[in-house]
Amino acid sequence: MTFPSAAGLSMVLVLVTGSAAGFAQQLDQRPRAREAGLIVGIFPTGPLNAITDVAGVKVGHETVIRGEDVRTGVTAIIPAPGNLYARPVPAWIHVGNGYGKLIGETQVREFGEIETPILLTCTLCVWSAANALKEWMYEQPGMGEHTLNPVVGETNDSRVNDMWADPIRRDEVFAALDGASDGPVAEGSVGAGTGTQAFFWKGGIGTSSRVLPAALGGYTIGVLVQTNFGGTLTMNGAPVGRELDAYAYSRELETEARSDDSEDGSIMIVVATDAPLEARSLDRLARRSMLGLARTGSFAHNGSGDYAIAFSTDPRVRRPRSSPEPVSAPTLVNESMSPLFAATVEATEEAIYNAIFKATSVSSSRGALEAIPLEPLRKVLEDYRVLDWDQHLPPALADDD
Repeated sequence: MTFPSAAGLSMVLVLVTGSAAGFAQQLDQRPRAREAGLIVGIFPTGPLNAITDVAGVKVGHETVIRGEDVRTGVTAIIPAPGNLYARPVPAWIHVGNGYGKLIGETQVREFGEIETPILLTCTLCVWSAANALKEWMYEQPGMGEHTLNPVVGETNDSRVNDMWADPIRRDEVFAALDGASDGPVAEGSVGAGTGTQAFFWKGGIGTSSRVLPAALGGYTIGVLVQTNFGGTLTMNGAPVGRELDAYAYSRELETEARSDDSEDGSIMIVVATDAPLEARSLDRLARRSMLGLARTGSFAHNGSGDYAIAFSTDPRVRRPRSSPEPVSAPTLVNESMSPLFAATVEATEEAIYNAIFKATSVSSSRGALEAIPLEPLRKVLEDYRVLDWDQHLPPALADDD
């Protein structure tokens, strides 16, 4: 395992005069967790190790770097092809800690379905983003004069972003939706993760996937996260936050002086699967993503909005919006859910690590968020012997990985 040199990588700042294009080039300079030898769990990933490994799922970003104090963006997740209003996808939203703004939550939890793409953005951007998503949906083929339930989640990026300027509107949302693809997903300080943090360092967008072996159904799980939360970072059990002297309540422990708990924050987790699941099973799946979040060192601060949105893309479980006759759909029984639970936990954990690894430092007139330094991180992971765990897997799993 070889880390890239930390020189010139871990401390790159996005200057207030920097362009979004130049910013995107920096994203390729830092490794993903797996590229650095941090192998999470036992199941192999999909070809892209991304939520887009789940057939039909598309992701698009629009990154907004404007003037001296706007550092934000929007990320769009399109769950499945076709008219989502006419044929919604089964879904559920789990609330781990409800301090947040998640538009559309109650109808999803009432009907167990999602009828629009999912948008992630900044806290005070959700209403403008939802209005733009509504407009985009009405332009899609087959739409009439129906009401819509846009699903828009957020995290607070105000450390470096003037979210009061309402920087995410129609143009930004349309760009993210129209640019969505089923290919590799950009990670780190991009889209809705442009101005977010994680564990005292720069966070952002991260994604990962798992593919179950045929004996366990052969299904794919994909996870995408927007990180903006605190705690004490742990990677594969290694106490990274403690070793790098950046951890929750460090001031109180060292000086007995109370801090302002400035690392309070949130996370949005989106879980996709091609397994045939109905809403109740998707609720169970979404809950397991919180176990992956906990493995990274989060304890869900009082001021944290921790939400998981789970959906199934299997065409057989997409029921028509109206039907004069009863509609049946296949679904996995409870006994078949455990492998999917395990895969969701693994993919969530790795998605968070990818967000942290790939994130580049961001600054504005409001403040700065520094990327985690790669060389000190490498040393901690090596000292605790948590790298290259795939070398200890059975040959079949190691080869698939």
